[in-house]
Amino acid sequence: MRMNDFIQDYLSDQDEGLKSLLTFFLNLVMQYEMEQQAGAARYQRTESRKAHRNGSKPRTLLTKLGKLVLEKPEFREKPFETAVFEKYSRVEQALINTILESYIQGVSTRKIRHILEKLGNISISAETVSHLGKALDEKVYEFLNRPIEQPIIYLIVDAVYVKVRRQSRYINQAVLIIAGVREDGCREILGVQIADCEKEGFWNLLFEDLKKRGLCGVQLVISDGHKGIQNAVKKSFLGASWQMCQVHFLRAVLSKIPKKRQSEVTTLIKSFLNGNEDQLSDAAVKLEQMGFCQAADTVELFMFDVGNYRDFPKVHWKRIRTTNMVERVNAEIKRRTKVIGAFPSRESLMRLIGSILIDTNEEWVTGIKYLDMSELLDKQILDKESIIRSSVDSPFVLIADL
Repeated sequence: MRMNDFIQDYLSDQDEGLKSLLTFFLNLVMQYEMEQQAGAARYQRTESRKAHRNGSKPRTLLTKLGKLVLEKPEFREKPFETAVFEKYSRVEQALINTILESYIQGVSTRKIRHILEKLGNISISAETVSHLGKALDEKVYEFLNRPIEQPIIYLIVDAVYVKVRRQSRYINQAVLIIAGVREDGCREILGVQIADCEKEGFWNLLFEDLKKRGLCGVQLVISDGHKGIQNAVKKSFLGASWQMCQVHFLRAVLSKIPKKRQSEVTTLIKSFLNGNEDQLSDAAVKLEQMGFCQAADTVELFMFDVGNYRDFPKVHWKRIRTTNMVERVNAEIKRRTKVIGAFPSRESLMRLIGSILIDTNEEWVTGIKYLDMSELLDKQILDKESIIRSSVDSPFVLIADL
């Protein structure tokens, strides 16, 4: 197909045109990979040739545009390897592995039985499942323990809740996703933890582990309103601020309001939310006058931490006053875990979520920058110059402070 044909397809049907173009591109990538692995181009005669072509086989790839049918090359002498299907395989293998593990351990929900019926009559041992999971575990472990190589300015923490089997009962576990915006403006997945509780000691250990891997430069931590994380931020990141996610803040207030009055209170809170502490204090007074004393207490509890984002460049405000950046990742995790229902073990849960996060991180660090950090970095340079100038008049400023 010529490029003009792709353009005509795109103009007549954009979705199908993009699918055709992506199919063409990915097939072209595999042709290039084939030449590299064979050591020679098509029909080329050379002593460096390592393998010979043996046709191709159709292979399905699921993408955001839908299902693509690609032509995967084959060699006579050895298997052909391609990076095109690596991302697809990692998450799908983790999902299939969890389904099989669930089946073996008796967590075969109705959905899992239907999936197995579609796969046909299968007979698989626990040893086989363990072998399938081992390679995935190694990739996930390597990803979650890699060095953090750039300063992280904004640290975002959010949780998704999943049901996990523990011995003969099922418990809800909080899966905490830790992400950040780097000094260069790109997003990065920093870690994931499966938590039994969210007390201060847990957060201290989590933050210390991240710091051992190289986490530094944190200026703002955005999360929900758990007291443990607030205290841990004060101890672990001196000089940083904690930002109460405004979405979680509004939910916390509305949880104290009868449903029939929530719309009215939402309008009230939003009208004061982006103001200063005095305005939020006025909102608390109005709530108390309306008879919602518990909601007023909630506003007063968080009013000094819900607006810390305003100390940073205004172009960043929309993206640093909530945990929405991680909420989108959580939505993908929920979509993927929905088919399982209840996980047979913490290990299988970490295997699947880790595989999803590896893919997300690849998109983030290779995609466009999330924030323009130039204004923030310029301000920091000016602040340092101001400290240096003031040190001339104050002989007590320590070099370490600079």
